[in-house]
Amino acid sequence: MNNLSQGSLAPDLNIPNQNGEIIKLSDFAGKWLIIYFYPKDNTPGCTIEAKDFTCLQDDFAKLNVQIIGISKDSPASHLRFIEKQALNLTLLSDPDLKIMQAYGVWKEKKLYGKTFLGVVRSTFLINPEGNIQNAWYNIKAKNHAQRTLEHCQKLIK
Repeated sequence: MNNLSQGSLAPDLNIPNQNGEIIKLSDFAGKWLIIYFYPKDNTPGCTIEAKDFTCLQDDFAKLNVQIIGISKDSPASHLRFIEKQALNLTLLSDPDLKIMQAYGVWKEKKLYGKTFLGVVRSTFLINPEGNIQNAWYNIKAKNHAQRTLEHCQKLIK
């Protein structure tokens, strides 16, 4: 799957959150939306990223920006992650990888000389019209939420 580019229509969502409620892209119509994809609940990098987005959530809210995270973990795993780490985020479950493939984040990766398929940590900023405003692929978790906030503050007046 090719990377999504600025201006392209954001692929739809239709997957459950941590409470089992089905979330769709249309639920965010008229709002800015950050969708960040991460490999696994309760792992070091994913915890850093989720905690950073949680800490900055009020700043994003001032810009009318909603935040959701997506991994292939189950809703129950997401709920445990949220409770254990005191997160204030909506996390979506994509175990069949449909959304990850649509966004081009399920890719071949290499680690210690081994090749495997996995989630490439990526973030998308979707504008109120439902189009990709920015796509950041293969990002590092540390300070990413802060950089994303600074980008949104420049972009959204």
